[in-house]
This record gives sequence, structure tokens and C-alpha cells, in this order.
Amino acid sequence: MNLIDTIQQLKPYGDLLKDNLMGLEKEGLRVSRKGGISQAPHPKALGCALTHPNITTDFSESLIELVTPPMHSAKEMLEFLSKTQQYLYHHLPKDQSFWTASMPCVIRGETYIPIAQYGTSNQGMMKTVYRHGLANRYGSVMQTIAGIHFNYSFSANFFKQYYQLRAPNETFKKFSDQNYMALTRNVVRYGWLIPYLFGASPAVCKSFLKGYHQHSLVEFSASTLYEPYATSLRMGDIGYQNLREDEAGVKANYNSLGHYIHSLKSGMQTACCEYESIGLKKQGQYQQLNTNILQIENEYYASVRPKPNIVSDKKPLDALNEDGISYIELRSLDINPNLALGIDQTQVLFLEAFLLFCLLEESPVISSREQFEIDSNDQLVAHKGRQSGLVLNHQGQSISLQALGKATMDKIALCAELLGSDCQTAVKEIGKRIDNAELTPSAITLSEMKKQGQGFFNYTNTLAKHHQKDFLARKIDQAHFDYLDQQAKKSCEQQFKIEQADTLSFDDYLADYFNH
Repeated sequence: MNLIDTIQQLKPYGDLLKDNLMGLEKEGLRVSRKGGISQAPHPKALGCALTHPNITTDFSESLIELVTPPMHSAKEMLEFLSKTQQYLYHHLPKDQSFWTASMPCVIRGETYIPIAQYGTSNQGMMKTVYRHGLANRYGSVMQTIAGIHFNYSFSANFFKQYYQLRAPNETFKKFSDQNYMALTRNVVRYGWLIPYLFGASPAVCKSFLKGYHQHSLVEFSASTLYEPYATSLRMGDIGYQNLREDEAGVKANYNSLGHYIHSLKSGMQTACCEYESIGLKKQGQYQQLNTNILQIENEYYASVRPKPNIVSDKKPLDALNEDGISYIELRSLDINPNLALGIDQTQVLFLEAFLLFCLLEESPVISSREQFEIDSNDQLVAHKGRQSGLVLNHQGQSISLQALGKATMDKIALCAELLGSDCQTAVKEIGKRIDNAELTPSAITLSEMKKQGQGFFNYTNTLAKHHQKDFLARKIDQAHFDYLDQQAKKSCEQQFKIEQADTLSFDDYLADYFNH
């Protein structure tokens, strides 16, 4: 069935999309007054990162992650994030700020990036050892890149109607998993649109690439490197990538849920001589969780992931296999330094329409030839997306970014009709960026840096200080602050309980985890 017919059939059920759920995870570095990554531990006032549901850490002790619960609207979700970010500013030590860009501040070297600590429990130590593994395999500098993850699921009632229209003779779980995987394939297929429209990392501090063997960046200023037409260096070949995994023969396969699980499990079970040379332990200290291509499934960087609802005693891939897909995690969003939250409502509403398009548009399996096209498009757009006349590949044909972008945007606009007038307005607004690259966040960032005569660090640092001042001046929502105070206290009580409940040595715990 073509997209227009599908949309027509679903029009009576558009209201059910109001019950869709969405959430955000926003990362950001704590930065010291001198401009480097803070060496101080995670602030006590923020609770314990292992168990706090809304304020945790990512790779580094200084890489904060703010997490919203699943919510029904962009407005509600962004309000929660805003109040949580305000709480963070009120509880940061006076000599620290919260970095407001995806690419990091001044980096003095690998040893100045403190790895996240999660207490003495086996569960906490496993998280820390995993991060040591990442540092030993890829270097710590790469792990300081921050982003925003957008989590999204369709309402059960909408999905049931969709199921009745499309495949009422299948089991609902099978239909749901197949369609979430089809959506995921389309996110991969049309994923170049996201860095083009929302990429905000066209420049980096020179310290980020100190000692980096090869790159295509040129000098913007004495302290800054950039690419004139880049949209998202974070998503380019100096940022997140899986080149080593790809070379070793691991590539996430999205052609079915079974293929996806199998492809990641094989990476977790295949030995890698390069990682064996690092060793599992040195002088009794773990260097990584194991010496396989992937320590755990999360090590495989992907711009999108199908996710299960995690039940505490299940591993993520087992939960996916047994319980099915609960939501989709879109991971390719840069933090826009010019926005107080790094993201805004117009962008979120566009993303809703984009994901609905990815669900409803036909989604054949991805052949190895198409995968090559996808990878090539992603790199071209990350590094040269705003270059006039840029040509992409689509279904074996060469086509200009503008032509492919317009054709895709027209379909997204049709899907936005099901989501209501606010979504339609957002798609229209964001769509202007296809014909006018100067409206993209990456172009605005470079233009402002030039106008103000500032390199990447000074420009971002000025914005970080401005956002901090703005948030501190706002009226406090006392109920939200009280809630986060309670969560901080509760998280440390919970962490203590987990530590007290351990009965196995860490060696036995790890062996049990991987044999289970």
C-alpha cells in the first residue's frame, strides 16, 4: 500500500497519536573555570548516578546526562528537561559550568578525562570497567562527545488500529516488532536528513584532534579547526563510528529483529586479537569487561536503536528477544549551542512527523549495496552537507541533496497531517532549510563565530555562561526541585542497598553475567 493510501486509511485514528510517548536524554560536560573538563567528582547534591532516574553520568564522571521520563507531549517533556537543567545549575559548584555543545571544551589529554564512578557494587563496578574498556579501545577523548537522544513509542491504541488495517491475521507482537524494525530501517535510510537539518557541530577545538593521525579539517582560527560546509562533525569520521567493528565483520543488521539481535550477539561473542593485546587485567585491575569485538551491546554505536522495556534481571538483547520492541531511540541529534536546552519544540514536533513517516513509508530490507549508499550519504552530509549542488545516492541513482530532501519532506508533511496543525507548521518551518542551508544550525553557528571573531571554545563558553545566567535568574518551580531532592536522597539509599546485597566477588559476578 502506498503512503498516501495508508495516511487516508489512518485519518480517523489520528487522535490516538496524542497518546504517543516521548523522552529525552541530554548529555553535557561539567567544565571548570579554566575551561577544561572538571576533575571534581559528580556533585553530591545531585545524588548517586548509578540509580538516579533523571540525573546521571555517561562515559566520564564529568559528563552529566539529564533524563526525562516518557511523556505525552513535546511541551511537557521540554518543561521537565528545562526545570531539571535549572536544578543542575543551582547545584553545580560555583566554579563549574555546563557545556552547551556536542563537541567538547579544551582537552588537556586522555588522563584529564575522569572515568565515571558508580560505587563499590558489582553492578556499579561493571559500568566503570566497561568505560575503562572504551577508553582503552578508542581513547577517552572520543567519549567526551555529547548528544541528545530522543526516545519515542507509538500509542498501543494507534498501533492496534494500524495492525487491524495491515495484518490482522498475524500476532500483534510479531506485527509490532516487524513495524518497529521497518521504522528503524527507514531512520537508517533517511538518517542523513537529521545531521543536515539539525547538525550543530561544524567546528572543534584544536585540542580535540591533538595527535589525531589524519583528518580533513582546516584552520578557522588559532584555536579552532572546521570544515566550511560541515553539518555534524560529531556524526562524521572524526566523531562516533564503528570502523573497527565493521573491519572485524560486525555490522548491525536491521532487516529483522532476529537479524539485529544475532548481529550484535555475534560481536559480543567473537574474540578480537587487537583487544586481546590490551589484556583483560593488568596488575589485577580490569582493563575491559572482555576481549571480544563488543564488550556489551551498547558498545556498538548506532544512530538509532530499537529498545525493550528493561526488566532488571534481563540483559537488553534478551529482553528485546522475549518481550519485543517498546520504543525507538534516535541518537543522531547534536546539541544546538544557540538553544537554551540544545533542542526546542519545533525540532521535537518535526522529529515526531519524521518517525511517523519512517513507520508508514514502505521499508524494504537493506541490501549490502544500499548499506554502502547509506554510509556514503551519511559521511557526505556530515562533512559537506551545506555545499551547493551536493549529490547523494538513492536507490542506485545520483540525486541532489535538495531534490531528495524535497521529495522526502513532502512525504513527511503528509504524515504531519495525522499529528495536527502544530506538527504541520513545524515541518513547514524546518523544511525551509532544504533550499536554504544558511538556516541550518551548523551554518548559523559558523556565521555567528565569524561575526563575533570567536573560535569554537570562546563562542561556546560565552553561550554556556549566558544560558547558566539565564536559568539561574528564572523563577524556581519548588515542587520540581523538591522532587529532585527526594530522588537524589533515594538514589543514594538505593545504591547503598545494592552494595549491601552483593554476595559474589566481582570476578564471579562477571563470569555469571556473561555465562547467564
